[in-house]
Amino acid sequence: MPDRTRTRELAAEFIRKGDPLGWFEALYQEAESGDGIVPWADQEPNPRLLEFWKARQLETAGKRALVVGSGFGDDAEQLAAWGFETTGFDISKTAIEATKKRYPETDVEYVVADLFDPPQSWLHAFDFVLEIYTVQALPAQLRPGAIGKIAQFVAPGGRLLVIARGRAADEPEGKGPPWPLMRAELDGFRRAGLEEEVFEDYAEPEPPWVRRFRALYLRAEPAARSGSHR
Repeated sequence: MPDRTRTRELAAEFIRKGDPLGWFEALYQEAESGDGIVPWADQEPNPRLLEFWKARQLETAGKRALVVGSGFGDDAEQLAAWGFETTGFDISKTAIEATKKRYPETDVEYVVADLFDPPQSWLHAFDFVLEIYTVQALPAQLRPGAIGKIAQFVAPGGRLLVIARGRAADEPEGKGPPWPLMRAELDGFRRAGLEEEVFEDYAEPEPPWVRRFRALYLRAEPAARSGSHR
């Protein structure tokens, strides 16, 4: 397991300063200078995303995908390889710049953007939205708003895949980040207008047997209205 001590120190420092998102850029800057690591950057697509895709491939031709908190681009590049017209965004300018250097010939559009103040053109604009580990990196008071914003990216007929650490309601959330999520928190995606298609609650097959949630949501197509004749 990667050492998250420095990540938690930075997060606590910026939260105390009233800037609960500022630590992401600070962390990526330290990684860029060689003074630190990004503990979730594995330099490969998330294996839980690959497992999902192996079990349930989605149509990609002519479809747009958005990766929330794209980091160093591994998941966004994978979606593009599967055929999506893909956009990845991160609040960290350093992360986006590093990704563009890493993939100079990429077909992915990488954008510096704030989840809480995204481009208006992204509203209900994507056929597939991928959220892995972003919500769990936010303090509790920000999570409902983040969930609502992520849900808004999903187009009618589109889907959202969420992968996160999980915990029971009676378990402490611990000293994050990451802060494992309760299923009740993820129900916020339903309150935001999405339908839950799949919800998996499972433990990793190897130590330390981390509990995971993997959920797939759908934004239903609007019902067709029949014309009335008077």
